[in-house]
Amino acid sequence: MGRLEGIAPPDPFRRYQNELETELVAATGDDPLHFYTIMRYHMGWVDPQGSPHKAPQGKHLRPTLCLLACEVVGGDWHQALPAAAALELVHNFTLIHDDVQDKSHKRRHRPTVWSLWGTAQAINAGDGMWALAQMALLRLRDKKVPHDKVILASRLLSGACLTLCEGQYLDMDFESRPEIEVEDYLRMIDAKTAQLFSCAVVLGALVGGAKEEQIEQLSVFGRQLGLAFQVQDDLLGIWEKQKTTGKSACTDIREKKKTLPVIYALKNATGNEKIRLSGLYQSRKRRLTSAEVAEVVGILDNVGARRHTEEFKQRYQKRALEQLNKMDIPQPRAAELREMADFILSQG
Repeated sequence: MGRLEGIAPPDPFRRYQNELETELVAATGDDPLHFYTIMRYHMGWVDPQGSPHKAPQGKHLRPTLCLLACEVVGGDWHQALPAAAALELVHNFTLIHDDVQDKSHKRRHRPTVWSLWGTAQAINAGDGMWALAQMALLRLRDKKVPHDKVILASRLLSGACLTLCEGQYLDMDFESRPEIEVEDYLRMIDAKTAQLFSCAVVLGALVGGAKEEQIEQLSVFGRQLGLAFQVQDDLLGIWEKQKTTGKSACTDIREKKKTLPVIYALKNATGNEKIRLSGLYQSRKRRLTSAEVAEVVGILDNVGARRHTEEFKQRYQKRALEQLNKMDIPQPRAAELREMADFILSQG
């Protein structure tokens, strides 16, 4: 399970896994066109030639949160399986495109789609996975979910997708802007990551028949959890080893992305370190060399950027749990949500 590997997952992961996998396989279909083989490869089901192969897969955080939210409000999680599958497909469409934009060569310890089949076909595969996600969501009708809820779910997921794309735009736009404030960064990660976490629990609660107040409370919980998760991801992208994450090492620094540790360092470095760091990030070079990446990491360490970023993560984690404590939900399910949150953020 990627960077969460080696830690026993909470019960919901085991409870939902088999049927979620079945739903995902059904959503992608069995068309032999290699276009779909590329998608199945990315999902970890086949090798590059299309032969069955069990490879490392995604962590299924968003679909698991969706299904658990459905249970938390008293619903039957089986009804929410199409929404959970749609969320996972949306997430993976963004990963395929992210790897293209970041020129990442590794994802889940395997070559990325674009590195095997080229940028153009990776874009096609990502677009196709987005379309499959929309179609997967409509399978809610087969689960006897009322028509008006299916329409609302579709609108919510599409809105989250659009917001996610806005966040990705900002992320890339920040690379060429000389100065980024913390508020800019928080707006970006809220759009890029937190909103899909929020959408996940909202879709589950909607299918489960939640009251409006419950949906609003779960939405806040999901958003705060998503913010903490993205801050953690920024930490891991710099200080966690490649063998743990399965991604290319220090890609964010190599691409001069202005994540929270870098923003902090640009504001707080002094003397020659400030001059050097500003020079590297304002240079016309598209990518930093390995030596320059190591130099940046050294400056981040010297100014305490890691500690500062960890404090941000803990702040949002605390807010998520505080929101959960306010909710009027059965204690066993609340405990599972709390355990899920701790598990998701256990590697920060």
